[in-house]
Amino acid sequence: MELLNLAIKSIFIENILLSFFLGMCSYLALSKKVNTAMGLGVAVIFVMTITTPANWFINEFFLKPHALAWTGVASLKALDLEYLAFISFIAVIAAMVQLVEMFIEKTSPKLYSALGIFLPLITVNCAILGASLFMQERNYSFAESVVFGAGSGTGWALAIMSMAAIRHKMRYSNVPDGLRGLGITMLATGLIAMAFMAFSGISL
Repeated sequence: MELLNLAIKSIFIENILLSFFLGMCSYLALSKKVNTAMGLGVAVIFVMTITTPANWFINEFFLKPHALAWTGVASLKALDLEYLAFISFIAVIAAMVQLVEMFIEKTSPKLYSALGIFLPLITVNCAILGASLFMQERNYSFAESVVFGAGSGTGWALAIMSMAAIRHKMRYSNVPDGLRGLGITMLATGLIAMAFMAFSGISL
């Protein structure tokens, strides 16, 4: 039940995009078309699901104070390498994004072309790094890190796909001149965030 609660919390209540405003750049730029938003959303889910537990493993067995005790080497037991967390986490994320990029390029050249520069920029998507840093800060277990990574990615994907669907409908709406473009997009984002917060009373 705890893992299910964590999943609901990371997808809806503490949505990494709508609650913490992480990953807004690609969200605003690529939420114009539903297909593109869906493709990027699936890529983000995959990368987050893989990198969050992978970074948990690196943090638990290499970076934390006394994490290297398993080596049996006395001089390594007292090491604290947590200052390397940022660069280590980003390196893992970059490797996973490179794999995703190669896979999409081979399987769907059209989607690869539509995502353009934003596909490799998943590497520096602060939502993905944020998930790993939240995992480290909150001392999640391995199972919790898997659920949190998948839930955060799903929440981000739901947000961008919802926005893409709304923006598609807004093409045929009479939006006031002063709100066209980014203005109405930000207003719609706020309304989506309020809708997601309706799940805050759920506890299983």
